[in-house]
Amino acid sequence: MKDITLVIMAAGMGSRYGGLKQIDPIGANGEIILDYSVYDAIEAGFDKVVFVIKHEIEEDFKEIMQGKYEGKIKVEYAYQDINNLPEGYSVPEGRTKPWGTGHAVLSCDGIIDGPFAVINADDYYGKETFRLIYNELKENKNDNEFCMVGFKIENTLTENGHVARGVCQTDAEGNLTDIVERTKIALRDGKIMFTEDDGESWSELQRGSTVSMNCWGFSCMMMTELRNRFSAFLDRNTDNMLKCEYFLPFVVDDLLKEGKISVKVMDTTEKWYGVTYKEDKQHVVDAIKKKIENGIYPEKLW
Repeated sequence: MKDITLVIMAAGMGSRYGGLKQIDPIGANGEIILDYSVYDAIEAGFDKVVFVIKHEIEEDFKEIMQGKYEGKIKVEYAYQDINNLPEGYSVPEGRTKPWGTGHAVLSCDGIIDGPFAVINADDYYGKETFRLIYNELKENKNDNEFCMVGFKIENTLTENGHVARGVCQTDAEGNLTDIVERTKIALRDGKIMFTEDDGESWSELQRGSTVSMNCWGFSCMMMTELRNRFSAFLDRNTDNMLKCEYFLPFVVDDLLKEGKISVKVMDTTEKWYGVTYKEDKQHVVDAIKKKIENGIYPEKLW
């Protein structure tokens, strides 16, 4: 059987956070958030982890990772390079950031040859998340059947600002039918609200709504689709080449609407923790400390 791989997207610089949050320690012995993800992935059964990084952070990132997972899981690196474009395309003057999460996963082309999961480096997902997605990837034999772990919206918020989440709709069998990106969701007077006009008006999101935290399970078909669709994405955005992003959920949504795939949504009650803002860090530190006290993690991971 081919390796079941975990892809961890760690190329973002964390503009709202104000620093390189991917390698900011949150554990008692210098552990970072993705250490807990890798630990949970190993426990679930994953064979390999691929870190998607940028060349600009390679030295710092590899210094932190050096030898940490040796003998525990295979480790490879992929590099999200802004210049990695289809033949005939070039980076417009003034563009400085990479091309989004779809482009990040596409950076793994040639490294992945089997089923794979995708997560963000700066999000804590919880043990159940990795068990659910690994078991589904292991059992699934159909290339056109994808999966994702869905979180309850109230378990994914921060009190320190707004977040972006993909709000999901499912059918009676629990398959994804639609995903709508809400870029500004915040707690307001005890309610979960979102705005699409920079705060001029707000609408409520119901507690219990399922949202995507970019925790996906794919076959290699997804890599082929990402590769084949990238040029068309660039062509559609000729007037927005400085800011457009090739988002992973948008490609999933297109494939759904075309009837090419199904996406099984596996719900979890795990609570998300992340460092979207600097003020979030202490909350994450406290949560991990509590999990160690409760025996969920050892005090020292590696």
